[in-house]
Amino acid sequence: MSLKLPLSKQIAYAFGMMGWSIMINLISVILVYLYVPPQNSGLPNLITQIAIFGIFNVIAIITAGGRLVDAFYDPYIAQVSDRSNHPKGRRIPLMKKAIIPSLIFCSLIFFPLHKEQSSLNIMWLTVTLIGFYVSSTTYIIPYNALLPELAPTSADKVRLSTWQSIGYVIGIGTASNVFNLTNFIQHQFHIEARLNALQYAVIALALLGATALLITVLAIDEKKYSTAVPHAIPLKKALAQAFKNKNFLLFIVADFSYFIAVTIITSGLLYFITVLLQLPESLGNKLMITMVLVSFIFYPIVNYLAKKIGKKKIVIVSLVLLSGIFLGIYFLGKFPMDPKTQIYGLIALAAIPLASLNILPNAILAEIIEKDSRDTKENKEAIYFAVRYFFVKIAQTFGIALFSMFLIYGKDVGNDFGIRLNGILGFVLCFAASIIFLRFKEERQ
Repeated sequence: MSLKLPLSKQIAYAFGMMGWSIMINLISVILVYLYVPPQNSGLPNLITQIAIFGIFNVIAIITAGGRLVDAFYDPYIAQVSDRSNHPKGRRIPLMKKAIIPSLIFCSLIFFPLHKEQSSLNIMWLTVTLIGFYVSSTTYIIPYNALLPELAPTSADKVRLSTWQSIGYVIGIGTASNVFNLTNFIQHQFHIEARLNALQYAVIALALLGATALLITVLAIDEKKYSTAVPHAIPLKKALAQAFKNKNFLLFIVADFSYFIAVTIITSGLLYFITVLLQLPESLGNKLMITMVLVSFIFYPIVNYLAKKIGKKKIVIVSLVLLSGIFLGIYFLGKFPMDPKTQIYGLIALAAIPLASLNILPNAILAEIIEKDSRDTKENKEAIYFAVRYFFVKIAQTFGIALFSMFLIYGKDVGNDFGIRLNGILGFVLCFAASIIFLRFKEERQ
């Protein structure tokens, strides 16, 4: 019988998500902006921006390729974790091995071989992106598989998912500080090249992320708080069982649409600020802090409503609200009000549905996994999370690729149609996800 996870350990568990979020959002927030900068950014062009076949640009192909390699690695690392007989547990030892490589590759992505347009930068970005995605996956798949093992009841799952979500949004807010930190470093240490200052800021934040990853590994005794045992089911059979689960498939399809949309927001925020509204890029940090603070207000409400009316209804309403937010992105800069009022209002409104969509999906998936374990008498937690993250990564790949491709149709002040098109795409995707999730069958406990 495992011990109940105390509050201090729940917070320690959240640090792992915070560290992963810092690193992954450094990629999401500034990768495209760094390698395909708008003209008013003060950054050099590092790779060619020529469109291939008229629609694909190089950054879209590189990010898609890196994510696809990583996505196919997910089931492998899940199988390794689920079948592990390590004396210290199935999850923590694997997570520990992933921390240093994640830190190294996250930093190297932002150190191109040449500080001007070069084909070598394309090769460098491809290799370092794949290295980072594989390393971070080795941490996050076992990490997420711990959730249903550490939280036995539905209420426990929502509670631990809430702490996990808090870690995630704090990670987003921290990563969004990168340009503020860049400005501080550039002025404090009199660094002439903005790219160099940005690189030092990335290293500092990546180190902070790695430290957070380490806190979870050191603080949680897996053997003490989890009683799950290794399974011997072959990978092919485990995947087949997962894909036969109708509720899981509905969850995955809705989740897939949602993550394409969210990736468009994170990839496009700096463009929305600097191009559509012509505001300074450093405002991104303040917007993220606003979103975090507003979403925190709604966390207790989400926990209360999840108990009273169930998770499904909250998720559907949240997706519909988020689709409306995306429609607002299309009209940014055209509303009859101050640009700052426009973006702050939109971000504050977005924080409401994002509060529930950050908490509830992992709790829902944990319940799907728990039911499967009861039905099949086999523990395949990591396999389910691997399949989920496979599609999340494909969705993120689509999101970054689509956003980058749309930039071909306008990414600068006065020529911004490509950026606005992403608002329409996000609206369609979130609304479609809400319709799909109507068919999900929730088991109330």
